[in-house]
Amino acid sequence: MEYIEAVNFLFNQLANYQKVGESAYKPGLKNVENLLSALNNPHHDLKTIHIAGTNGKGSVSHILASILIENGYKVGLYTSPHIKDFRERIKINGKLISKQEVTTFVIQNKSHFENLNPSFFEITTAMAFSIFKKHKCDISIIETGLGGRLDSTNVILPEVSVITNIGIDHTNFLGTTLKQIATEKAGIIKPNTPVVIGEFNPITFDVFKQKSKETHSQLTLMSSANKFNTDLLGMFQQKNINLAIQTIQTLQQKGWYIDSQKTNNALLRIKKNTNFIGRLDQISVNPRIIVDASHNVDGIKNFFAEIKQLKFNKLHCIYATSSDKDVAEIMKLFPKSAHYYFTTFNSERSLNTEDLKTDAIKNNLKQMTFANPNLALNTAKENYRHNDLIVVFGSFFLLEKII
Repeated sequence: MEYIEAVNFLFNQLANYQKVGESAYKPGLKNVENLLSALNNPHHDLKTIHIAGTNGKGSVSHILASILIENGYKVGLYTSPHIKDFRERIKINGKLISKQEVTTFVIQNKSHFENLNPSFFEITTAMAFSIFKKHKCDISIIETGLGGRLDSTNVILPEVSVITNIGIDHTNFLGTTLKQIATEKAGIIKPNTPVVIGEFNPITFDVFKQKSKETHSQLTLMSSANKFNTDLLGMFQQKNINLAIQTIQTLQQKGWYIDSQKTNNALLRIKKNTNFIGRLDQISVNPRIIVDASHNVDGIKNFFAEIKQLKFNKLHCIYATSSDKDVAEIMKLFPKSAHYYFTTFNSERSLNTEDLKTDAIKNNLKQMTFANPNLALNTAKENYRHNDLIVVFGSFFLLEKII
């Protein structure tokens, strides 16, 4: 079996939420526990940081990884989804794992997959744990896929748990209120394990406070508002950096040695240290193109707040999204002065352009629709004039076709 065959097997033979959505979701831990048991429970030998939240999980994960790498630790990093390459999900010291490791894992464990019928995410989680153990990582940063309590990653006993924030997203799985969603995310809080919360909201904080009391876990709310020099664009990243620093301080309290000067250096090299892409990421100068993975109400609100700070003449927006997003609310955030190029991506989850057009008309947006992202981008480039700005946002799937 070659690498491409292994990846095709993972994507095409297995239930994959990124591709088909709700039908692939397997709540509960029994299945992943059975798979990990067949692999001799590699997660039992890992020291980890566990990260949940509606927005900012990926950024906080990469910031933490950069800090720990600069401080000399061997760092595993498990995030999702990927943009260009499946191996973006599993990195060690910022480098993608080898194609051979993916292939070998699939070949060696195919019989387990056939017997246990795990989902795509259950397998990739088990793959990450196995590879981090094999490479003897000093610490591994594990991002939840969806929610927390029933997420496949929620089998670990971390050094510290982190919850970035709570917003309305994935309501078909996690609930329709902030309290319900917070309850699901709070599921990563483990007995006698410190937890750091990145955002105060009286509704959600009460949930975290109660869960921490039940589990006898030290609860820390991110309180600092320091401004750091960093290679990441966007003021929203300052909040993510502050949360990462608070998490580092919690690790230090547990005896981990982390140097403040190396930490400052790490913040200037997050992209270089971790291969972090897709968050307010400028991929072209002329034409000026910025891509961003924002896809829910809070994320897109932050995205346009950042874009508003930039200087440009005309704004060209390429947008595609999944059908489970609250597009009616999202489009209320779209600037009326911009030009919109709506498109779709290759997934059963993609919202069709006719539905996008309908909501755009309701919001008086100037728009065109395109059969695929390349057509949308080419037209935006044709309409681009000096000092304009092209932005691409709405889905990791869309970014895959553009970056």
